[in-house]
Amino acid sequence: METITRCGWCLSSDLYKEYHDQEWGTPVYDDATLFEFLILETFQAGLSWITILNKRENFRKAFDNFDYKKIAQYSEDKIEALLLDTGIIRNKLKVRSAVSNAKAFIMIQEEFGSFSKYIWAFTGGKPIINNPKSLKEVPATTPLSDEISKDLKKRGFKFVGSTVIYAHMQATGMVNDHVEDCWKK
Repeated sequence: METITRCGWCLSSDLYKEYHDQEWGTPVYDDATLFEFLILETFQAGLSWITILNKRENFRKAFDNFDYKKIAQYSEDKIEALLLDTGIIRNKLKVRSAVSNAKAFIMIQEEFGSFSKYIWAFTGGKPIINNPKSLKEVPATTPLSDEISKDLKKRGFKFVGSTVIYAHMQATGMVNDHVEDCWKK
């Protein structure tokens, strides 16, 4: 049986391995997918990513398949219903931020033509390839994630600190932090 070498952070579950192999570090230019990752990353703040992955399908159902146009229109009744949904992270500030972030996301689309054009402009439209030798070399933040975080906050986004943004950059392939001996490098 052939075994492949993966980044060490994903070895604890099959779901983690599948996410690593299929998504993490793969460039995403589609606005809907970028928004999904942005929302999931904001809910992940202070929690483990596997917690979010385990609840991802519940989030999809609860948040109308991450349709930012619908989310931007959520009523107080919908927000209250989300806060009662045991399938997601029921943090009041994070649920409310999903609504305000959807509105801010649409404003960026209106200004730049797409969120993708806006966010990828920070890297010149191409992934940053870091080639770390080990997980110890992978940072939690960078000056670029600091810059993007600051700009998003200025535009009204919430729960988008530099660590959240760097994780978003990794998830959406803006940066490729697969370690040197990983098959996906």
